[in-house]
This record gives sequence, C-alpha cells and structure tokens, in this order.
Amino acid sequence: MATSLFHILNISRMDMLSRMTALDTVANNVSNINTMGYRGSRSNFQEMLDKAKLEGVHLTSTQLNTVQGSVVQTGNQLDVAIEGDGFFPINIGGGKTGYTRDGQFMLDAQGRLVTASGNPLIWTGTIPAGAEEIAFQPDGLVRVRVGDNWVEAGTINLARFANPSGLQLNGNNILVETVASGTAQTGRPGSQLFGRLLGQTAERSNVNMADEMTNMIVIQRNFQMSTRIFQATDTMISQAIHVRKG
Repeated sequence: MATSLFHILNISRMDMLSRMTALDTVANNVSNINTMGYRGSRSNFQEMLDKAKLEGVHLTSTQLNTVQGSVVQTGNQLDVAIEGDGFFPINIGGGKTGYTRDGQFMLDAQGRLVTASGNPLIWTGTIPAGAEEIAFQPDGLVRVRVGDNWVEAGTINLARFANPSGLQLNGNNILVETVASGTAQTGRPGSQLFGRLLGQTAERSNVNMADEMTNMIVIQRNFQMSTRIFQATDTMISQAIHVRKG
C-alpha cells in the first residue's frame, strides 16, 4: 500500500512540474505577442504509466506554431515580410546559421543588413555606400538607388524545412534547426515551395491571445487538481505512518 501511495505522490509531483513548464511556454508566447515575425510554441505531453516507470505525465517537447502571421504595411524601406513558406537565414556566429521570420532589418556601421539584435542577414550582395533607397523585389532581388540610377545590390534566398514545427527557439527571435526539423533547403523567393517577399511590410506574431488565455486556464486547473491529489496523498501517508507507530 505504501509503495502505491508514494507512486501517486510522484505522479502528481511530476504533473505539477510539467504544468509549470507548460505555463512558462504560454507566458513566453503572450510576452512576444507584439514581436514581429515571432512564432508561438505549444507544449507536448507524454504519459509514463508503465510498470517500470510510474511517473505520470512528462513534458516531452515544445512544438513551433508555423501558421502565417498577419502582414502589415510599415512604409519602412528596410522592412520586408515573407508571404508563404520560408525563413531569412541569419549569421549567429561560430559558423552557425539561425533562421527568422522577422524582416525588420537595419543597416549597421559596416553597411550590412542586420536584425534588431545585430545578427547579419545571409545574402549574396551588399548595400553600396551612398545608397539613397532600397527596394526588395518579390523574387528576392534587392535594388538600390544611388543618385539617379537604380542598380542590383544582390539577392536574398530563403530557407525552408521539411518539418518547420521542429525548429527550436534560440533567443533574439531566431530559430535553429534540429533533428526533428531536418536540414535547411534554400531557394529563390517566389519559386516552387518558397514564399515571396513583400517590401515595406512586416509580419506580426502568430500568437493568438484568446487561445493562449484558454491554454493558461486549462493548465492552471490541471495544476490545481494535481496539487489536491498531492496534498491528499501526503495526508494519507502521514496517517498511515502514525497508525503504524501507534
């Protein structure tokens, strides 16, 4: 009997820990609801109720929501959104590449297109000194105006994944590939399987506040139920110990 009670105690404890981690995921989604290009995540649970491991529910992974966010006009010539599938490849240092949907770029002191966190966009060209206007074409071509002349500055290729929901958050609104996502496939915007670029626009976060509030309520109620079970089981164990001593 004691062994069974301790198993119940452990199961409810594991469930509470999993729900706390899931609540962190919801909180992260809500806090980034106004972050351009942000991809929300959801928590995936798995039961561990076999004879070998009576440990209840485990949070096995978080899964990326790949639904397109709404696209808004900004009027900023350095803003560009992706309509459709694909990610901007970003240099995150150490020879590694990250990926983002946030196309609100800036020019750094070296004239590079960089994200808000200073990570350079990986593309085939450079912005020449003296460029007065920059225009992103739907097919990835970047044109700039120097004086009275428009010239081609280079091309932006996009990256896509067989399972984009398997990408992992890496901070600064940048994602990195995993075994689950598969390796990146690159291609020209507007070509088969790749979305097109929309200049002077930005993609909003795809987080839905109503869904996140619903998830938070469900998680809190599950946590409360596990707390009650934990407290009731702890009381039964204490009573059993006192009876045995008596």
